[in-house]
Amino acid sequence: MSKKIQLDIVSDVVCPWCIIGYKNLQKAIDELGVQEQIELQWQPFELNPNMPTEGQNLREHVAEKYGSSLEESNQARINIAQRGAEVDFTFNFFEEMKIVNTRDAHVLLEYAHEKGKQTEFKLALFSAAFTDQKDVSNRETLLDEIAKIGLNNEEASARLTSSEYTNQVVEHERYWQGLGISAVPTVVFNRQSALSGAQPVEAYKQVITELLAEG
Repeated sequence: MSKKIQLDIVSDVVCPWCIIGYKNLQKAIDELGVQEQIELQWQPFELNPNMPTEGQNLREHVAEKYGSSLEESNQARINIAQRGAEVDFTFNFFEEMKIVNTRDAHVLLEYAHEKGKQTEFKLALFSAAFTDQKDVSNRETLLDEIAKIGLNNEEASARLTSSEYTNQVVEHERYWQGLGISAVPTVVFNRQSALSGAQPVEAYKQVITELLAEG
């Protein structure tokens, strides 16, 4: 039996570096030809768990949180868009772009995981947020994206109105934070070692190769 590697990607759907990191990770897996040996699960992390429903203008938020000037904000967007293009992902930043609350998105990501479509849904949310300029805190938007990947709208909607599933997300977040994870993306290998930040393809290849070579 082929050796399996459990990959947990701790991430938020409004984190641009999370999609860049994932694309590099996927490229590493594809180049090594080890798709069948990887068991991947996305784990929740909220960059802004206390963000109100209406969200906050992204530039304003970045200025408050990181002290970034308009010039620095512009340069960051250019850099991210360039890195996105390198991994075949389109970032369409716009002036009215908001940072939003993502708890509902994480509730539905858990649902998609149960149905074997978590990565498909996660990628749909990255595209919705960054390419299609959609609000991924909006429940209608989330349910539209769920329907597009062939999952049941009514079941998904029921999850969003049940505190049980919201509490589950918070518990999972606490678990990963309790292990010392405070930045995303963080890729955890076999729940033993981790790489944080959007690492280059070679870095992921090295760790995967080493793990597969272990007896």
